[in-house]
Amino acid sequence: MQTQNFLDLENTYGAHNYKPLDVVLTKGQGVWVWDVDGKQYLDCLAAYSAVNQGHCHPKIMETMVAQAKKLTLTSRAFRNDQLGPFYKEICELTNSHKVLPMNSGAEAVESVIKAVRKWGYTVKGIPENQAEIIVCSNNFHGRTISIVSFSTDEKARSGFGPFTPGFTIIPFGDSEALEAAITPNTAGFLVEPIQGEAGVIIPQDGYLQAIREICSRKNVVLILDEIQTGLGRTGKILAEEHEGIEADLTLVGKALSGGYFPISAILSNKEVMDVLQPGEHGSTFGGNPLACAVARTALQVLQEDNMLENALNMGDYFLGELKKISSPLVKDIRGRGLMIAMELVPEAGGARPYCLKLAEKGILCKETHEDTIRFAPPLVIQKHEVDWALEQIESVIAEKP
Repeated sequence: MQTQNFLDLENTYGAHNYKPLDVVLTKGQGVWVWDVDGKQYLDCLAAYSAVNQGHCHPKIMETMVAQAKKLTLTSRAFRNDQLGPFYKEICELTNSHKVLPMNSGAEAVESVIKAVRKWGYTVKGIPENQAEIIVCSNNFHGRTISIVSFSTDEKARSGFGPFTPGFTIIPFGDSEALEAAITPNTAGFLVEPIQGEAGVIIPQDGYLQAIREICSRKNVVLILDEIQTGLGRTGKILAEEHEGIEADLTLVGKALSGGYFPISAILSNKEVMDVLQPGEHGSTFGGNPLACAVARTALQVLQEDNMLENALNMGDYFLGELKKISSPLVKDIRGRGLMIAMELVPEAGGARPYCLKLAEKGILCKETHEDTIRFAPPLVIQKHEVDWALEQIESVIAEKP
């Protein structure tokens, strides 16, 4: 079948909750993907950072095939021989005490809300049903009902009420606003170290250190959502490392399996995680042996293949060269590691036409917040590939499509 046949099938039988580019992909290897018509593209989205290790990494594939032949699922009614080693390896890598495995990023966020509320009642002494969690405007933590309850994106909320109470919204990057918002009933502060879906919004230096100090002083659990920023995207295992802090709870997902199998995790200090007792939380697939085996290898190759160093070096180079592009259409270029955004001026007419033009040139990327293009290729990208991408980007940004 050709592209249009696949598009017709999707439009006829699928829900219309996405608006993807009309590219139908069939194969991937490293930073490259191919569509059903045989055209090759440089992937500059990396499945929203789920394939940091590159498409179809051979070591991860080998692990997945081997484990799939042995044991895939037991549920948590029984133990399996991949779970304990996974716990140990990810805790040692991230300096965590405990881990709770789930399947998706949104599940991890929902799980952390439960754990932090329970901590608030059983440890901090907040009156029952009065716990508050502070979040930031322009956040993106998923699309479940509880999560869209504290979103400031009206498109994410419209038509989905009534919403879950218990959340206070403050501006992102404003530590003084955090301190002012804390009450005796505040259990936690949930924040992205860099806001990805908002357009790669990077807070000023010292922000993470400031909120860490405030949360410690006020006895508030600091929760960092590193589902998109974590596991090498910014050139560190966790983005918090850029300011030398440790969150009480950290959420990871996406690249935790290198794009092979759904798995997410809550990384925690012992005090918070120990409030969960048998029967209070769980998941049929959470912590399954296939996901855990794949995650162990995905974490291994991040380190052994020097992907963190490459993300720092190629990110600095990519960002620096993008800033040299002279165009009246560009308002701002910003990034950390291989998490980069090009924000266009309103007069450019939105970012999507430029994403479509880049796809014609062989680069796949996606607009966010109307005027911003994100560039987030797999962490295995090489300099000659960055140089080729820069040529295509400059040719597209030079004039309006």
